[in-house]
Formats: sequence, structure tokens, C-alpha cells
Amino acid sequence: MTRISETEFARICAGIADDSAVIYRHNPIGTEREVLLWMLLCCLISYLNLSEIETPCFTGTPDEETYRQAILFILQDRRTVEFDPNFYLSQLTEI
Repeated sequence: MTRISETEFARICAGIADDSAVIYRHNPIGTEREVLLWMLLCCLISYLNLSEIETPCFTGTPDEETYRQAILFILQDRRTVEFDPNFYLSQLTEI
């Protein structure tokens, strides 16, 4: 199982924040917060090499909280050390 460090998670979140205007402009699937969390979720799925069975599925239309919970779920056992991802998620969604 691939794991992620706090440093790498912070770097991915910062990169998404830096590119937030472009990301939102090219992916207007919801609110800006939803789009940024969706992008982070997609990056984590790729970074962590999640299989189709490990990838969260959604019923209905996902919202900001849905994406946030999905991110927290996939990070649950995949962090190299214990850290609070909520700190970085809050920073990302305060844009």
C-alpha cells in the first residue's frame, strides 16, 4: 500500500491552491471549494495508486462535505505518520 507523508500532502494541497483559478475555470462542476476538493481527491487517488475497489463511490450529487469525507477516508490508513489533514483541507477551502 502506498502511503503519503504530511509534507507531501501539504505540497499537493499548496499546488492545488496555487493553481485554484485555473483549476476552477476548467472544471466548473460545482462551487470553487467543491472543485478544489474534487481535484485533491483525484490527485490522491492517483498518488496513492488506489484500485477501483479502493476508490470512493458517491450516490447522488457530491458536495463539499462528501469530498472532504472521501479524502479523510482514503487517508485514514495511508499516512506515513499521524497528522491532521483537516488543517490543510481548511486552508485549501478558505481560498
